[in-house]
Amino acid sequence: MTELEELIALLNKKEKLVAMLAPSFPIMFDYPGIITRLKKLGFSYVMEVSLGAMKTNQELVDLLKKNPEARYITTPCPTIVRMVKKQMPEYAKYFTHGVDSPMVATAKIAREHFPGYRPVFIGPCLVKKMEAKEDVPELGIVVVTYNEMLSVFEKFGIGAETNPADKFDLAGPGDTRLYPVDGGLAHSSGILNSLGEGAVKIVSGWKNCLQAIKEFDKDTKVRLLDILFCDGGCIGGPGIKSSLDAQQRKQKILDYRNQNFIS
Repeated sequence: MTELEELIALLNKKEKLVAMLAPSFPIMFDYPGIITRLKKLGFSYVMEVSLGAMKTNQELVDLLKKNPEARYITTPCPTIVRMVKKQMPEYAKYFTHGVDSPMVATAKIAREHFPGYRPVFIGPCLVKKMEAKEDVPELGIVVVTYNEMLSVFEKFGIGAETNPADKFDLAGPGDTRLYPVDGGLAHSSGILNSLGEGAVKIVSGWKNCLQAIKEFDKDTKVRLLDILFCDGGCIGGPGIKSSLDAQQRKQKILDYRNQNFIS
């Protein structure tokens, strides 16, 4: 059974579900319309994954403080993690062990606040499916892409509509809403400023990743490699259906962050 089929089965059974919406959602969905649609579909609660990203940032900041001489490759991107482990395992030593990805951190928050509810991650990444099943199976996360979510809405006859009173049940207002843009982690965590000039390198795009990791290994001035596999960051993920170019997608993320919704 695919994740999409699993979600449809859970909805048909009217299981208790909490949606975890990745911060790239404004590229395809309006707020709060997406909340309205998810609630009408059958989700009891909707969370913003940028909330989990706050926890990710804090864990990373703590790790850097605890190990002031250590150098790290950030690991929220499961594609990078798997690429390194398979193609260049000698560099896996730089991974930020003990730092949860925003998806995992959000699922743990969901378990605390909504016990007994199944977490469903909705985002732009196909490899998140592998992360959920292989890395944290105990959390029971179901992963579907935005594109798959569109097909679910269509299957259940949920059209585009908005209840202005709808809002996130747990939100993450602030700079972690920039996470899907390349450098979002470094900027939102404050690490870019705290580590100083030249200590952080930001890279995105699959054509650049292998070389960037090899250069990081040699360039000891760089203490943190903030790296995402997709072009421009998660805004270029394969689970997004959009005619917008990279700059327009980035602007959607910035506009949503700048509106500074409290919830």
